[in-house]
Amino acid sequence: MEKELHLKLTVRLYTDDNQRCFGPGIATLLSRVREHHSLRAAAASMGMAYSKAWRIIRTAEGVFGCKLLSSTIGGQHGGGAVLTPQAEQLLAAYEAYCADVEAYSLEKFRDMFGFYHTLDKS
Repeated sequence: MEKELHLKLTVRLYTDDNQRCFGPGIATLLSRVREHHSLRAAAASMGMAYSKAWRIIRTAEGVFGCKLLSSTIGGQHGGGAVLTPQAEQLLAAYEAYCADVEAYSLEKFRDMFGFYHTLDKS
């Protein structure tokens, strides 16, 4: 039985001292905050500890020098979180870049490995 090949890419951003600061994990976390209006709920939806979610957010905030979440604590309707304009901008740029890289890479993958089905399997 012949197996199909596929391409799986992940894009991660690093600082010049090799500190990971943005990638698929934080992108998903920010998207879930946007959806759930809560970092705790976003983390839970990913099976991630709330403390780890905060650590990821703080690391990125330190690298980019801006707040990524605007949070409210408690109150009559409970607390919550929303993405800051800077987080929205970073997330949009990351998603657009990933889409461009994926499209280019898929085309190159097909060009470079299109011969796979014609290999002599004997």
